[in-house]
Amino acid sequence: MNVEVRSPWDGQVLKTLHMGGRDRVEELLVKATGALQSCKAWIPVWERREILLKTAADVRARHEEFSLTIAQEGGKPLMDARVEVTRAIGGIELAAEEMGRMAGREVPMGLNPASAGRLAVTTREPIGVVVAVSAFNHPLNLVVHQVIPAVATGCPVIVKPATHTPLSCIALVELLHKNGLPEAWCQVALLGRSEAEALVTDARVNYLSFIGSAQVGWGLRSKLAPGTRCGLEHGGAAPVIVGEDVDLDLLVPPLMKGGFYHAGQVCVSVQRVFAMKGIAGELAAKMAQAASTLIVGDPTDSTTDVGPLIRSGEADRVDAWVKDAVKAGGQVLCGGIKVSESAYAPTILMNPPDTARVSTEELFGPVICVYPCKSMNEAVQRANSVRMAFQASVFTHDIDTAMRVARHLDASAVMINDHTAFRVDWMPFGGRRESGLGVGGIGDTMREMTQEKLIVFHHR
Repeated sequence: MNVEVRSPWDGQVLKTLHMGGRDRVEELLVKATGALQSCKAWIPVWERREILLKTAADVRARHEEFSLTIAQEGGKPLMDARVEVTRAIGGIELAAEEMGRMAGREVPMGLNPASAGRLAVTTREPIGVVVAVSAFNHPLNLVVHQVIPAVATGCPVIVKPATHTPLSCIALVELLHKNGLPEAWCQVALLGRSEAEALVTDARVNYLSFIGSAQVGWGLRSKLAPGTRCGLEHGGAAPVIVGEDVDLDLLVPPLMKGGFYHAGQVCVSVQRVFAMKGIAGELAAKMAQAASTLIVGDPTDSTTDVGPLIRSGEADRVDAWVKDAVKAGGQVLCGGIKVSESAYAPTILMNPPDTARVSTEELFGPVICVYPCKSMNEAVQRANSVRMAFQASVFTHDIDTAMRVARHLDASAVMINDHTAFRVDWMPFGGRRESGLGVGGIGDTMREMTQEKLIVFHHR
């Protein structure tokens, strides 16, 4: 079966690719497991490191080409696609650096008579075959975060890119092969849903790296073979808490970036802003004024601020959620309309009900909701009221307030005086509760893809 990769902006066919069946699943697994059969055949650390550094250099040399591919297949504005490519290069180089820190440890012996005359040390070994199921919203950098740690730690990896955005992934894997990585150690799986599930749940898979919806991620986890480890990265409805002492003019730009970057299609996008009652109306008005100036358009145009959603059905869904919130009492201050079949205007919603879907579920679109609150305690309570817990932020000039709110927010990371979507690739990154399992980030993922082996020397 063939699948057409189309631009989400205008529907143009970018490439037609072949989707594999169950026979392809078996072929992928046989090659990957075959690479692991004898540790004598494992690729030396120095060689893997050279492959990564050469690949980073090649991506840098093709920076604009990768940027344009991201914009075309995923709809991310070119200015942001360029940032993604720069991050991806840094991520590959970071993995090469982390290889020098992947060390074991000494386990104390001689603490009792039974352990006398012994030396115990650990080494780190690859966990085994890794399957990486990736998402569309960062088609290059997410693949870097899932595939490159596997290559760095010596794990054969099978990567299934999002069906809508496979081109960046394919181009990266081709560079790895060009620079000396044998095909069996990194394979691209273009598969349908049932074939992908068969791959993920096969007993020969040792580790699953999944980025995508909570429903799919938790469902796959429940079907993993005994012994298969996993890391799941889902989404959230990121809260921002705003104190009365902040400069609103300084606050609005980071909220615009955090909420409307890639049309809000980021797992930690600013979605819910809880502001003190005395400033909520003014803040919302300033946000609406700023949002209305953002340019929505062709993502390959360097002047575009906000591109399309990944497909037209997503624009219809966001529109339906906004309309439902308005019927329930929320007020649209700007936006609230489809700009095209796949693009939605940056939208500020004032005080939708806490029970509305825009308040309780991951919106994954260019909409920010503002809620007036009587106190910081109320803001924290409402921020913590949803099933998801990922990144959050608080804006205040009072250090005691900032630390109190940070301690009480149910979040894996709290940004103080910054938006919720801040991330650098060496920091730990992962959700709590329904938002995910395990910890991402280049170094943390490398540790998750290795396992310790204890070696004890008995000497006389």
